[in-house]
Amino acid sequence: MRPFYEILLAMEIKRRITNMLILVLAGEIIFGLPFHLARFFRPTYLDVFNISNTNLGDVYAVYGLTAMISYFFGGMLADKYSPRILMSLSLILTSIGGFFISTIPELSTIFIIYGYWGITTIFLFWSAMIKATKEWGGEYSQGKAFGILDGGRGLFATIVSLIAIYLFTAFLTQEVTLADPSEKRKAFQSVIILYSSLTLLIGIIVWLFLPDNNANAKRKESIFKNLNKVLKNPLVWLNAGIIVCAYSAYKGLDNTTLYAHEVLGMNEVDAAKVFSYGSLIRPVAAIAAGIIADRWISSRVILVMFSCLTVIFATLALNDTMLLYPAVVLLNIYITFFLVFAIRGIYFAVVQETKVSSNVTGTAAGVISFIGFTPDIFFGSISGRILDANPGVVGHQNYFLFLTFIAFFGIVIPFIFRKISKRNESIENN
Repeated sequence: MRPFYEILLAMEIKRRITNMLILVLAGEIIFGLPFHLARFFRPTYLDVFNISNTNLGDVYAVYGLTAMISYFFGGMLADKYSPRILMSLSLILTSIGGFFISTIPELSTIFIIYGYWGITTIFLFWSAMIKATKEWGGEYSQGKAFGILDGGRGLFATIVSLIAIYLFTAFLTQEVTLADPSEKRKAFQSVIILYSSLTLLIGIIVWLFLPDNNANAKRKESIFKNLNKVLKNPLVWLNAGIIVCAYSAYKGLDNTTLYAHEVLGMNEVDAAKVFSYGSLIRPVAAIAAGIIADRWISSRVILVMFSCLTVIFATLALNDTMLLYPAVVLLNIYITFFLVFAIRGIYFAVVQETKVSSNVTGTAAGVISFIGFTPDIFFGSISGRILDANPGVVGHQNYFLFLTFIAFFGIVIPFIFRKISKRNESIENN
């Protein structure tokens, strides 16, 4: 018979694995409807909804605006209520929007739905997930916790996207470029319903199996007192700046399928596969970055990786398909995927370096996200206009030049962060 302590240890390991698995599933599927549809099926999305890159960019701007407000207030909410309640409600409400958009409504209605999603995916969900993950990692495993979260999210995203691509092609009787518009519409509707159903299912799973736990629910501190503590910390602001650059680089991947289609000459299905295969890198990149970050400090790892990104973006900005072979271009794209996913996997691990107390983690996550995810407001509109202003190769060159500029600031901000952090540590030691 196994000793009692071994049984307890096994139960604790099982509990931790289950909790992280639920966070992974929920943390990715919540963004499937707002982002995956247009990310994996960009040409099809534009065609079925009969909109331009500029229209889609403006749609994301609406999402970003409601999300930005939601980040701020959602952080304070996460310090008061259980992640189980907040996350499950968020998923269920988001799925309702998905079933509605599967009817392929007009552009004006799409704006409303994305504004609605900016609330349902962020206000109730985001800070609650960040707080739950930070608590899972404890004091010494923040890089690992967030690396596993983002890596697992990436793996799940890839699995679902491949299923979605298979489902999409199963509805087509011929090659996608020759498909009848009504046939393509039905195929894409099936994909939307798939994502909506999964979102609803995982919302139910969160409600049933995620522990109803909130260590700080009974604390009586004023939300405004907590907010004041967070806002006075300059490292919180710099952490937010790091995420602005990192998230912009991540959103920069959204046009990969369009680049493969318009510049590399791939059809819509093959272009979608480029992004799906790139997404396979995410688990490896995020988990590896998390392990390294726990040994080498997250902010330092991010600085090095942004340095590499700056070089790659500059190279792609100069490429007119005459300088580099398509295979070399694809290699650079997949290296970009690795670096972006690695940075994304650990940028919330930097919160530990800000030295905020555990009872204001939700508020800190809300403030950092409020600033850090502002690219949801401006990035889509800017990138859409860059691409539409010069369709084809030149537009994509200008797009990568824009990303080069952002990546450069991704070097500067963590450099300043580390300088201030070292100064604070020196003051504390003396």
